[in-house]
Amino acid sequence: VTTVVAKLFNIVRPDIAYFGQKDAQQAIVIKKMVEDLNMPVKIKLMPIVREKDGLAMSSRNIYLNDKERKSALVLFKTLKFGEKLILSEGMKDALRVREEMTSFLKSEPLAAVEYIEIADPRDLSPVNKIEGSVVLLIAVKIGNTRLIDNIIIERN
Repeated sequence: VTTVVAKLFNIVRPDIAYFGQKDAQQAIVIKKMVEDLNMPVKIKLMPIVREKDGLAMSSRNIYLNDKERKSALVLFKTLKFGEKLILSEGMKDALRVREEMTSFLKSEPLAAVEYIEIADPRDLSPVNKIEGSVVLLIAVKIGNTRLIDNIIIERN
């Protein structure tokens, strides 16, 4: 992906490039590439667009049947649960937050957890102690469909 984007940036020479937060890992890697290569382009992270019920909009959502679509809501609910643990309950132990989120997610029988990560939003390095900003990242398989979602938590 970085090679393709670097080639595109070299051809087009944009001042600003917009990437969706939906694939936070990709956007963060592109931002790092731009910094490392001193490319004169500003990377803007755009918020995730969600359905009214909280499910992140994705072309993959069409592969979900009605029951799976309802089950897919557990992704955002799990992220919001993690956010509550960090912001409202003051949890700082990333392993404990991840374990609690995993237990919460497993309450949905159709959800198969691929990963739940808590990382530094600047470089995706895993964090052990939650201080400052973090990104909660989640990947789940619902039926045959792999779904990803994330939220960035700003903690002072």
